[in-house]
Amino acid sequence: MANHQDAMMKAIGGYFSLELPFLKGNYMHENGIHLNSGRNALEYILKSIPAIQRLWIPYYTCDVILEPLRKLEIPYSFYSIDENLELLETVRLEENEYLLATNYFGIKDAYMHVLASLYGERLIIDNAQAFYAAPIEGIKTVYSPRKFVGLPDGGIAYIKDGLDIGDLDQDISYHRCSHLLKRLDLGAEAGYHDFRENSHLLVNQPIKRMSNLTWNLLQSINFEAIKLQRIQNFNQLHQELSKINRLSIPVSDTFVCPMVYPFYTEDETLKKKLIENKIFVATYWPNVLNWCMEDMLEYELASKVIAIPIDQRYDVKEMGRIIQILKQNQ
Repeated sequence: MANHQDAMMKAIGGYFSLELPFLKGNYMHENGIHLNSGRNALEYILKSIPAIQRLWIPYYTCDVILEPLRKLEIPYSFYSIDENLELLETVRLEENEYLLATNYFGIKDAYMHVLASLYGERLIIDNAQAFYAAPIEGIKTVYSPRKFVGLPDGGIAYIKDGLDIGDLDQDISYHRCSHLLKRLDLGAEAGYHDFRENSHLLVNQPIKRMSNLTWNLLQSINFEAIKLQRIQNFNQLHQELSKINRLSIPVSDTFVCPMVYPFYTEDETLKKKLIENKIFVATYWPNVLNWCMEDMLEYELASKVIAIPIDQRYDVKEMGRIIQILKQNQ
């Protein structure tokens, strides 16, 4: 990857930067196109598609998906999903129409292959929640690594014959790192405002190549160890909660590594109780409550599915604490 210092004489001596080891062979997306955010990875794919007339998107998705569509003035339509997080009905694509499918929570890897067989090159897979799912040959795919590891920004695109990125500026990321540093020094609550502010800085950014900082951070992360810990945490939760989880979870050998454990509950007080116990759970996605009627499944999913953290910072002890709280409220 091009470096800011490639075109100038490299400095020798002076103060140190962060020590970020280069773990060769550890990073699985070397062949992807590395850009400055997940939404811009989608925009890059859309700009690379000649004569696209419409994109079909699920009701149950993040509203940042609309940002590149509005920038490029691409019409879009919604489709519904079923209780298995799969298309409710087959979407019949007209000429130059494409379908965006979400690999929900990183547990729908096998279904993405089904859709790839059905839609072929007119499918775009949103793997923002499925960083470890390998890209399918010939299928346009988007990744957002900061949903799995501590990064200030960054997105990855896979597309055959995409636009040349050589003329794109390279992003700079140091000013979006305060939440990462504050969480280490001061704790999660102290860095939350910075997290919100730094996330807002990514809105409506032009497409750029990934920054040196984000690239080097990616190269320094032990992704295999992270995967194993996430799977262990997920399995522990599922073993204890599967009988009271209203969401049908696919068998474990059909997906590589999930982002969270999605827990579908009728207890509307549970999310508040978890947060009161310093178990911070995100809502995916509040915009769906505005897009959908209350009797739609997507409205139910947005309001009642709790995304339980399973990430690499935690192990058996923390999962046990979560299980205890969840079972107390059943």
